[in-house]
Amino acid sequence: MKERAQELKASARRTSRAEKAAQDEAAVLAKIAEMEAPDRALAERVHALVTASAPDLAPKLWYGMPAYARDGKIVCFFQSARKFKARYATLGFSDQAHLDDGALWATSYALAELTPDAEARIAALVKRAAG
Repeated sequence: MKERAQELKASARRTSRAEKAAQDEAAVLAKIAEMEAPDRALAERVHALVTASAPDLAPKLWYGMPAYARDGKIVCFFQSARKFKARYATLGFSDQAHLDDGALWATSYALAELTPDAEARIAALVKRAAG
């Protein structure tokens, strides 16, 4: 919660849109760099996949984790396994993601490793989520 409060305080500062975007991306990259090795490698690759698949999504921190937003609303996010003492990292999607598929669909995916097939699936999901 402390990280989220700092994020909100930083977003309230008056800066140009371009400066804000650059600051947000720098904060995301810095947070990824702080992660331990297995999570860092996954987060770096997810960041590259998201920014390539949906360039209109803006990187920003969300509760201290890398996230990607459209019009200021989070669409997808990465969660470190180490931070949450979980078995695996996750790639999650918010209700802003355009992934609706009938009455039931996944909103979070476990990331054990990123194979070429997994990367292709992530790219397709992100592209679809971004709308």
